[in-house]
Parts: sequence; C-alpha cells; structure tokens
Amino acid sequence: MSELLDREGSTPLYVQLTNILRDKIDHTEWKPNQKIPSENDLNRIYGISRMTARQVLAQLVNEGLLFRVQGKGTFVAPRKIGTRSPAYKGIREQLEQLGYETTTTLLSMDLVVADNLVGRSLGLHPGDQVYVMRRLRHVEREPISLHVSYIPEQLAAGLDQYDTVKQQLCVVLEENYDLRMGHVKETLESTSASSAEAKLLGVSRGAPLLLLQQRIANPSGVLFEHSKIVFRGDKIRLEFDYEL
Repeated sequence: MSELLDREGSTPLYVQLTNILRDKIDHTEWKPNQKIPSENDLNRIYGISRMTARQVLAQLVNEGLLFRVQGKGTFVAPRKIGTRSPAYKGIREQLEQLGYETTTTLLSMDLVVADNLVGRSLGLHPGDQVYVMRRLRHVEREPISLHVSYIPEQLAAGLDQYDTVKQQLCVVLEENYDLRMGHVKETLESTSASSAEAKLLGVSRGAPLLLLQQRIANPSGVLFEHSKIVFRGDKIRLEFDYEL
C-alpha cells in the first residue's frame, strides 16, 4: 500500500491514513508493544492536521490495534489469538494446530457435594457429588485462561485417577466413560478479574476477561459437565462461524 495520501481523490484523508497505519500493524512493520509516531509526528510525516491524526489513532485504539499509556504515548497492541468455542474443538488442540506452544497446570481436583447452582445446571439430586477440576492454561509460557469443570461423580467414578494434564478432559471423558459431547448450551459475557483470577492470569485486579460457561450433554441428553472458562481479554478472541 502506498504511504502517499491522495489529496485529489474521493477517499477522506483520515480513512487513507487509517488504512496505512493498519497495514503497518497487520504486516508487523510495527511490532506488538512498539511505540508508534505521535500526533505531531504523523502531522509532520503525512502533512495532516493534529485533529485528523487524533481521529485516526482513536479509531485504531477502538479497534484494539493500539493502546495508549498516559504520559508515554501510543503503542501497538499485542495480537490476540483467535479461537473457536471448545464446543467445536478443544482449546488446547486449536492452539497447538495454530503452532503455539501450550502447557496446562492442574491447580486442583476435588470431589465435593454439588452446590445449588451446579446441581441445578447438571440436574443432580441434593447430596450428589461432583468432581471440581481447576486448570490453568499457558501459551508460550504466558497464562491465558482459567478452566473450572464440574463432572458428576456418578457418571465418571475415578476421574481423579486419570492424567488430565497430558490428555484433554473431553478425550478422557469420551474414551473412558463414553461421555461424548452431543449438545452444548453456551453463554458468553464480559467480566472483570477477581483478586484470585488476577494473580493466576498475571493481570491486574479488575482487568477485562471473557467468561464462557457451558452445559454439556451426550447425544442422549444426559448432562455430564458444567464448565466455566475465563479468558484474558487482551490475549484471546473467540470466533463464531454460522451457516444459516
């Protein structure tokens, strides 16, 4: 793309400059976390007003391509990893197919009486027990997501004896308990990091997160997993693809 602005054309100058700067980011001429030229610099380089430069930078900040640091300037935002919901394919499998190095840490695996929320979600009776598995996933040695899964003990007795670090949970459930994903109900919403989540994910308390909740049943409609996954909002972008 030419870096010269066409002052005689019909395309507004701010649109042309936005495209030029977006192209620098997309083609990694400007690297993640690199400081970019200021409004004054853009004014000098491209011969535009500071107001136009401010409009362009604001647009790219809104798109999540740039971020501002008070008193320091404007920087290229780290590129987000695009993944689909784990209902389509396990998150770890997706990341590894994209070429990322992933690691999973099992934080805890407990057998407890299901609370009211989980019990209702899984259609359990009072006093029924569930396995509660908490896992932390890293990409390129950086934490990106926290996974909490609830599985009824009556459907997966002895689940805590299996290695759910080397193997994905969905694989363990399908191969050892014939619990194959058939129906999934999902909700996706924004949330902010609690103190505990912030510590595990390496972000500040209150940082934006994506919360994906799932109720998973087998093809016969038997509910066998309730899960909550929080993703770092600055690292992950969930993608959905529909055919209507």
